[in-house]
Amino acid sequence: MLMALAFIAAPAAIRAQAPTEVPAAKVTDLDQKYATDLLKAGTDAPDITLNTIDGKPFALKDLRGRYVVLDFWASWCPDCRKDSPFIMQLYKKFGTKGVAFVGVSFDKNLESWKNGVAKLGIEYTQMSDLKPMRESPVAEAYHVKWIPTVYVIDPQGKVVLATVVSDKVSAYLHSVYPDCAE
Repeated sequence: MLMALAFIAAPAAIRAQAPTEVPAAKVTDLDQKYATDLLKAGTDAPDITLNTIDGKPFALKDLRGRYVVLDFWASWCPDCRKDSPFIMQLYKKFGTKGVAFVGVSFDKNLESWKNGVAKLGIEYTQMSDLKPMRESPVAEAYHVKWIPTVYVIDPQGKVVLATVVSDKVSAYLHSVYPDCAE
């Protein structure tokens, strides 16, 4: 009889020891930490003209009529190097749909920049003023204080997304081009 009572009481005792609520996994949105000052959706994307990695002038306005992914990065940035293969995957997938990808490097040294592009296998247009982020008028115009930072600009030249989370770029492009779903 005591044994039967123990079997009946044991589950209640175990439940009493268990927490009543299990805290949900804490998800950190890096945009809440690093992207608070970026240009907001609907803002006109500042026009920039910088030299490409080959030394030729390249103007962002020449891409009007297309979606543009503007990738701010530097070869010395560990997070940028880690993110680069994913951005290249997006380029290969959405570049065929006419989305233009443009990298804006904050490297100060041309050779370091070239070596970084080659080592990472970046195939899309690259441009830079060869100034550190904190001294670059382009970083100031786009409010870039953390890299990598990525903007998506619509065909009318308006910012539609500003983020430090490349998965958000993927989600946005998939919403525009649902036939590219995985």
